[in-house]
Amino acid sequence: MKKHPFFNALFAGLYIVLIVFIISTFVDSPDQKGTILIPMTILSLLVLSVATMAFLFGYEPFRLFYDGQRKEAVQYFLRTILYFALIALSFLAILLFTPL
Repeated sequence: MKKHPFFNALFAGLYIVLIVFIISTFVDSPDQKGTILIPMTILSLLVLSVATMAFLFGYEPFRLFYDGQRKEAVQYFLRTILYFALIALSFLAILLFTPL
């Protein structure tokens, strides 16, 4: 079964939605004062996000490139970026055209 770049972009978008949803449920907690755990959590989440996105965006193109399919690797990576850009634009459209 050959993977499709749309699914990698979709999983990246869903990952972002999940993380933002989780953060938004805990951000207004009054018992969370300025502790050392807040920057530790933010940095840990950044590292986790970078690793997740690197896997979703880079693993399959790297595998294709390593297998000697350079053209397919570049096309796969660019298609993944294009699909993710469309997802990001849909987030922007929802933000701009939805009354707050």
